[in-house]
Amino acid sequence: MSNISIGSFINSLHREEVVRLWHTIFGYGTAHNEPSLVIDQKLAMDDDLFYVAVCEEKVVGTLMAGYDGHRGWLYSLAVLPDYRHRDIGSNLVRHAEQALTRKGCLKINLQIMEGNEGVQAFYASLGYAVEVRVSMGKRFPVK
Repeated sequence: MSNISIGSFINSLHREEVVRLWHTIFGYGTAHNEPSLVIDQKLAMDDDLFYVAVCEEKVVGTLMAGYDGHRGWLYSLAVLPDYRHRDIGSNLVRHAEQALTRKGCLKINLQIMEGNEGVQAFYASLGYAVEVRVSMGKRFPVK
């Protein structure tokens, strides 16, 4: 197995590959999830919570995290299909967890999209549990 490293997203180095990866994995059908927009908005936060897994200079995985001072969140965990089952996703999650706990985070949340419930076992293996909640959202026009 090739050496895989996890590090911070660097826009000039990783952007094009991350956009392709997210289109491949997520398919994104809504304007507010367009990868270029999401990347720009994340970089504007300047919180250093955007990570890539790289193998031989190729982006093979991503994870974005967020922290509002109360709770942490995990977003956009994606691993290229040919690189799955190599602990890349687990290592990305652990990397983000460590960064969030260094910021003082005491609880991390994530959401699983309907239709992707199969990933629930993956998160359970990392200690995450289903919490009964109703998730609500409100979209605003993309400017």
